[in-house]
Amino acid sequence: MARSYAEAVRNGTAAASRLQRRIDLQNRLEAEPGAVDVFAVIAELDVPLMLRPLKGLLGAFLNTPAPGILVTTERPLSIQRFTAAHELGHCLMSHQPSLDDEDQILRRAPTQSDARMGYQETEADAFAVALMMPRWLILAHCARQSWRIDDLKQPTVIYQLSIRLGASYEATARTLERYSLIDASTRTALLQVRPRALKAALLEDFVPPSYRGDVWLLTEKDQGGRIEGSRNDLFVLKLTELGSAGYLWDFDTLAESGFSIMRDTRLAQASDGVGDPNVRRVLAAPDEDARGLVHLEQRRPWLVDAPLSVLTLPFDLTGPEESGLSRAERRQLLAAA
Repeated sequence: MARSYAEAVRNGTAAASRLQRRIDLQNRLEAEPGAVDVFAVIAELDVPLMLRPLKGLLGAFLNTPAPGILVTTERPLSIQRFTAAHELGHCLMSHQPSLDDEDQILRRAPTQSDARMGYQETEADAFAVALMMPRWLILAHCARQSWRIDDLKQPTVIYQLSIRLGASYEATARTLERYSLIDASTRTALLQVRPRALKAALLEDFVPPSYRGDVWLLTEKDQGGRIEGSRNDLFVLKLTELGSAGYLWDFDTLAESGFSIMRDTRLAQASDGVGDPNVRRVLAAPDEDARGLVHLEQRRPWLVDAPLSVLTLPFDLTGPEESGLSRAERRQLLAAA
């Protein structure tokens, strides 16, 4: 039981680090960068978890008759993930049972009840942050995208980082401040920008049925990564294309992977050079419950030689989690059958 807020943060962070080492999480994610699959971790640990349309709660940790976790189905995937990580923290740190609403999980500062409960909510929050958004994973995504420290002041960058981490925009900004990658004034400025405005800017004149899903901006730098999102997500692919030499991106494979192309445009780059590449900008939407592999190639259509460049991404867009077992646990049970 922690005696102070600072000690609770240290305890939660240390518990998450121990778990990451135990399941070799860093090596696994560096091989295929993406978000920490919290539900897969819980299934791997054989901790019982059920999803239910909880009213007034985001989640709960119960320890009678055996430790177990409840997570609501009434929130976006990013909130479900953080809630599941928070409840897993309660479980692994042998906390008292906890019924967690927004004030417990999405709070900004410790409450008076924290001291009476040994700061267990602070420990669980710190555990969730350290598990889902470890500093090494943030830096790995920044390196892959060529984002520098100064780029972390840009709301567009924070938004794209957040969806790659599987976290909310606000949680990502606050975590960057915790790691001293941005300062308090930058965090304040970032939080004045609404994610919906960032989505609308990416979509330009396209208006989706709703803005509940995320909008991914994908480039060649995402090669070798992994996408985990929701069925309402949209994708803007901006790929350099050497059309003057006959090289074209083949987007027919998008339909084969379960995507519909909403827009397809070519943008001339600002250059005086003859034969310079252009940018191909494609807006795509997944079909219902799309899951599989996107493989795009830039090649000369009339030749069968090796492609000039490729973009290959495994994806799972079947979120948010629905009632019952998590998707990860269902897949685990099917594999064992």
